Amino acid sequence: MHRLTIVSLKALIAVLLALLLICQTVVVPTIAANMAAMLPPLAYLQWPGVIAAAVFVLCLQVTLVCVWRMLSLVREGIIFNPRAFRYVDVILGSIILATIIVLGSLITISNAQAGSPSIALLGVLGIIVGSMLALLVVVLRGLLRQASQLESDLAEVV
Repeated sequence: MHRLTIVSLKALIAVLLALLLICQTVVVPTIAANMAAMLPPLAYLQWPGVIAAAVFVLCLQVTLVCVWRMLSLVREGIIFNPRAFRYVDVILGSIILATIIVLGSLITISNAQAGSPSIALLGVLGIIVGSMLALLVVVLRGLLRQASQLESDLAEVV
């Protein structure tokens, strides 16, 4: 992979990490406080919502850091190193946790009768997308394992 491509990807990841940090620390708590002020009967959902959103964004940040580290492995030419599997496993765990957070949030909002049908639809969509991403990462992890094995076999032959 070209050095320019890796540097560009890392720069975009850095920008995205900074934006996610701003969302996590400023935007989400501000929106939650405004919603609690507008809807006092549902104000008790403010802090659980802020915590769920913060953990969800943390899952995204962890995934981005793992992608960053894997890009470093690609640049060094050692992507088939066993370290790559740890990063893939962490990415998979982050996706699963984020999907569970969406499911829990959907259940909480439904039980509180706080959401509209469009919120329920977005929640279901989030669960489907999270499940699909998790399965995709499982498939890609299998491909990485096969490629690692092929590289190992080739190294033995040469």
